[in-house]
Amino acid sequence: MEIQKPGRRRRHHPEEFKQAVIEACCEPGASVAGIAMANGVNANQVRRWMRERGVEPPTRRLPMPVLDTAPTIAPAFVPLPIAPVAPPSGEIRIEVRRGNTAIKVEWPVQASGDCATWLRDWLR
Repeated sequence: MEIQKPGRRRRHHPEEFKQAVIEACCEPGASVAGIAMANGVNANQVRRWMRERGVEPPTRRLPMPVLDTAPTIAPAFVPLPIAPVAPPSGEIRIEVRRGNTAIKVEWPVQASGDCATWLRDWLR
């Protein structure tokens, strides 16, 4: 029995196609990868075509603004009024179902740490 592997052939793209893809990539806001995918070409291949023709791939980054070299004065601390926080009131209400068991727990908010410890131990 003889098995034949399909031969891989390199694709050849005409120069007009390459130029059209490169021009599309040079449009403002264009993505080389997006243009390549839309045309059925690998983005690395498109970047190679650009490099071979001396075309710089576009950068998607925004240019950094030139900062003024004059020293800036940091703003002074500005105190903000904060409304007093009322102590918590009420109760913590928990309903837990585990298998066929269901419990309802009411716990004072002031002892929330104890409630958390109890619940953690119970759920283990």
